[in-house]
Amino acid sequence: MTMPHVGAVFAAIAGVMAIMLHSSIHKIEEGHLAVYYRGGALLTSPNGPGYHIMLPFITTYRSVQTTLQTDEIKNVPCGTSGGVMIYFDRIEVVNMLVPTAVVDIVRNYTADYDKTLIFNKIHHELNQFCSVHTLQEVYIELFDIIDENLKTALQKDLNVMAPGLTIQAVRVTKPKIPEAIRRNFEFMEAEKTRLLITSQTQKVVEKEAETERKKAIIEAQKLAQVAEIHFQQKVMEKETEKRISEIEDAAFMAREKAKADAEYYTAAKFAEANRLKLTPEYLELMKYQAISANSKIYFGQDIPNMFFEGSNMPQKSVRSFDQPDFLKEKLDRQ
Repeated sequence: MTMPHVGAVFAAIAGVMAIMLHSSIHKIEEGHLAVYYRGGALLTSPNGPGYHIMLPFITTYRSVQTTLQTDEIKNVPCGTSGGVMIYFDRIEVVNMLVPTAVVDIVRNYTADYDKTLIFNKIHHELNQFCSVHTLQEVYIELFDIIDENLKTALQKDLNVMAPGLTIQAVRVTKPKIPEAIRRNFEFMEAEKTRLLITSQTQKVVEKEAETERKKAIIEAQKLAQVAEIHFQQKVMEKETEKRISEIEDAAFMAREKAKADAEYYTAAKFAEANRLKLTPEYLELMKYQAISANSKIYFGQDIPNMFFEGSNMPQKSVRSFDQPDFLKEKLDRQ
């Protein structure tokens, strides 16, 4: 064998070794596990992230994600109870597979487990939901609960069929409906919006009227309270005037009573003094004082007729009196 032939053999061997080494070394990304097949049989020892070596051409591997992932199911048909066919453009299912359940789930449902456990299940559950509800319910009334119903139904089945695979969330887009029906729904929504606006406007008007009524009541109550305060003030003023008048009347009556008592006391004392004066000696004194004050004094019951006989002059009345009576009358005048 010549040298060129030897070099070619070594080159061929080196090439085969390089190909085998390249086929045996593989890299697993973070968040994934590698499951291995040897001769079509699943091996029970998966490998985590990093570089690994396997038997080339005999052993193969599949990388399985163990972090949160989102599966999209597109253009899902759905028939309502009324026979209308609608299509959900996109349904997103957020799920996660725990690493300890990877081997069992891959063994039972292959590495493409999501097609069996999620995609097919979504089609089934969504058609079950649509078949017992009308288009009005699916498109409008019950649309907000579709995603929660799908999540609950999926998780219930997965707990039995594939423990370790959990559904985190389900997002459903608005379904596509026939154009004529869509226009009718839009018209209905416009009418509902207009009715809602009218209702809200009515509520605003009613609220404003209620506010005005309450303001009027408050204003009337304020005026009534002010009037009550003024009335109480006037009553208090009148009561004060009444008390002042009563005090003044009482003071006046007290003064008048004191004055009357003083006058009565003075008169009583004066009378008592006069009574004490009427002694024989005092009466005698007063007699002589009276005599000294008169130029002529006549005693007796009848005036002598001689003073009037032969006279043409008119008669003058001459007073006669008893001495004691005259003195008593004079003392009373004093």
